[in-house]
Amino acid sequence: MNLKFKCNACNKIYKLDTPKYKCDCGGLFDLSGKIKGVKVDLSLGEGDTPILKKEFSGEDIFFQMDYLQPTGSFKDRGAVFLIDQLKKMGINNIIEDSSGNAGAAIAAYSAAANINCSIYLPSKTSQAKIKQIKSYGANIVRIKGNRDEASNAILKEAENTYYASHVYNPLFFAGVASLAFEIEEKIGVPDKILVPVGNGTMLLGLYYGFREIGKFPQLLAVQSEKCSPVYNNFYNINFAEENHDDNGTIAEGIAIKSPQRLQEIIKVIKITNGDVITVSDEEIYLASNKLAKKGIYLEKTSTVAPAGFIKYFKNKRLENNKILIPLTGSGLKNNI
Repeated sequence: MNLKFKCNACNKIYKLDTPKYKCDCGGLFDLSGKIKGVKVDLSLGEGDTPILKKEFSGEDIFFQMDYLQPTGSFKDRGAVFLIDQLKKMGINNIIEDSSGNAGAAIAAYSAAANINCSIYLPSKTSQAKIKQIKSYGANIVRIKGNRDEASNAILKEAENTYYASHVYNPLFFAGVASLAFEIEEKIGVPDKILVPVGNGTMLLGLYYGFREIGKFPQLLAVQSEKCSPVYNNFYNINFAEENHDDNGTIAEGIAIKSPQRLQEIIKVIKITNGDVITVSDEEIYLASNKLAKKGIYLEKTSTVAPAGFIKYFKNKRLENNKILIPLTGSGLKNNI
């Protein structure tokens, strides 16, 4: 394996076992080296989820059923790759912050690898996710406040404990890249892929994968109208004038006011000739109900991308475009 961390600001190289979660210059780490073919020994049966072609809102599109992962979300792809590498490096105590799904995935794979972990969670995390994380034996640290405040709270502890972050650590994105490899093997490279975007974990993981494949689909990022910093930045909208708080959006998993990799997300969207879409809670509910009537039960964050499809392509001709939407999280994670 020839993977290394490379600072995206000064290009300094770090070994994977560095205790630092970002460069001394303040830049964030990217991953240098080939991902495909890296052997992963740890497994809970993740990956290789089915791709189904379904009629949706009058069009035939592909759905990747990634909510059928062991912990109920696509985050298992990143967690297994990250935790497997940490286990091989002899790291046995980690911390992570999450709105729920990444925390559940990290907790599950840490349990399987016999690694101690603490998960920092914001106060709005659903009870279903909290219960799931507890069941794996992880230590839960509850943070009064929103998702961004949970991220800020963990940084002091990250100075002393390995920060297994799905935002800062690109080994997580490398695991999510397996989604791109599977898509290409099963249906080829789609014309367009729509993904929900908060911290950009799936978007960046897909970029890693398709970059290695050598061909990109258009990556269309979908955000909640109630929390849309990527949209605002992409379209140069003044944050002071537009709503960029979470304000109770039902898409809690992507309610990120200040994504650490915002400029990287924007860059990837532009490289792939993509776009950014926002949807209302009402539109998310509508998409959720449409999918449920087809037997597909998703958490509300996962229906953001299908809602974006309905809105974005309402008055557009698809012209035989091959469109794929990864379905990211199980409806069993919804607050009851």
